[in-house]
Amino acid sequence: MLDLIILSIHFFICFLISVVIWCGSKDVVLRSSSKGTVEAEPDGLVLVGKEDDIKNSQRITAKVNGREVVVFYHEGKFHALDSRCYHEGGPLNLGEIEDIDGQPCIVCPWHKYVITLETGEGLYEGINPLEPSPTPRWQSKGVKQRIHKVTVNNGNVYLQFGPEKEEQCSGCLPLAWLYVPHCS
Repeated sequence: MLDLIILSIHFFICFLISVVIWCGSKDVVLRSSSKGTVEAEPDGLVLVGKEDDIKNSQRITAKVNGREVVVFYHEGKFHALDSRCYHEGGPLNLGEIEDIDGQPCIVCPWHKYVITLETGEGLYEGINPLEPSPTPRWQSKGVKQRIHKVTVNNGNVYLQFGPEKEEQCSGCLPLAWLYVPHCS
């Protein structure tokens, strides 16, 4: 009986923590018009916010034509990608940015998937068991998060949406136990 009470308390505390995380986002959320459409510029760019606002908040979430994207400002550069992780839809806008092998990456808060901000490449740390003394190395999973081109013009930040499906990394295998060269 005591086990059941402890388990119930544990689940309740986990629930409260998830509610706090979900409600505690400091992102600026930009929504498209109520009809779900946004007027695109003639060159296909979509205005998502002001440069200074994004620099100050370090990230924003924008919903454009029904698609939710996150725009990051990190170390002097803007990056944009779909806001839901390709793995199981985790909220990337709540993830931490970490430097992995010299690349800025977002870490999905749900399952700790690592995604490069520059290319959207999914990374994992694996070893080559055939090496005499295997050393963990960051490698491509062969899967990419959809990224978008960011353009800054006259203090406004614009997005140009990337292709619907990113090409798979052709030279990589998603095998955690096998060392596979990083894609170029």
